[in-house]
Amino acid sequence: MRAPDFWLADGCMAKALSPFSLLWRAGAGIRAMTTTMRHPGCKVFCVGNFTIGGAGKTPTAIALYHTLHKMGIQAHFLSRGYGGRETGPHRVDPTKDTAADVGDEPLLLARTAPAWISRDRGMGAETARNAGAEAIILDDGLQNPSLIKDCSFAVVDSVFGIGNGRVIPAGPMRETLEQGLAKVRAIILIGDGNPPFLKNLPASVPVLRARIVPCNGAEFAGRRVLAFAGIARPAKFHDSLRAVGADIVATADFADHHPFRASELAELHQKAKALNADLVTTEKDLMRLPAGQRNGISTLDIVLEFEAPDQLEKIITAVLSDA
Repeated sequence: MRAPDFWLADGCMAKALSPFSLLWRAGAGIRAMTTTMRHPGCKVFCVGNFTIGGAGKTPTAIALYHTLHKMGIQAHFLSRGYGGRETGPHRVDPTKDTAADVGDEPLLLARTAPAWISRDRGMGAETARNAGAEAIILDDGLQNPSLIKDCSFAVVDSVFGIGNGRVIPAGPMRETLEQGLAKVRAIILIGDGNPPFLKNLPASVPVLRARIVPCNGAEFAGRRVLAFAGIARPAKFHDSLRAVGADIVATADFADHHPFRASELAELHQKAKALNADLVTTEKDLMRLPAGQRNGISTLDIVLEFEAPDQLEKIITAVLSDA
């Protein structure tokens, strides 16, 4: 889904829908009370967010993996597998599985380290531990009560922030800010913005600043491109392309996790040819394209870099030392 405009401001529509937020919160409360919580017997690091929509969880999870790996910890990824038919526990095989099987994000994670999908997060974590995981990196799941987390991070886009701060459907929040803050060890703020909610953060919740950095940006400098993406906030992708000097002559935006049809791809190729432009998309979108239809489509590859990596390492060290 795409965030409606009224989620950005505390206007009439948001206020009118606020009573329905109580139903969402009640449902979450019932789920928490009726769910049996489990711990896999190894450290669980959760990379989630307070709001619906993309904030940068997947590159953050990958950056967290590299930090753990540098510290000598063998971590596995665990995801629900949104958009895939597999219920798991299932170890993702990027040479055989497709996005229709396991979802796009697990396929992207599996290029870095062992990745598992499981609708039952507790069972998935235990399966990963039995397969040799010394730590679990949970991609999303901050609000999921079935798995006990040792450390949770909330990833926040510094431009969008938490929108109007109201809970679904009146706003983008999955729970109240107070509820979310009580669950996290730190906030990972991506970008250079300063959303207003930061002013009232408790001192116990540090803010780790990070930014998305293109790996292959030089390939796009001065290049005419037609940019297409099916992510929560395509404008972020467009901004990244412009930042590396790409000449965006046209864009095509689709819904988050959009399953591209052959006819849509053919139309994109035709339009790009007419504009004398190259097709470019995100790494995550590429995962949803059939392998045979990826020819002629470039990706802007990205990594997440922390302004002060030692802050993250100190938090991880403290978590690992906890009994």
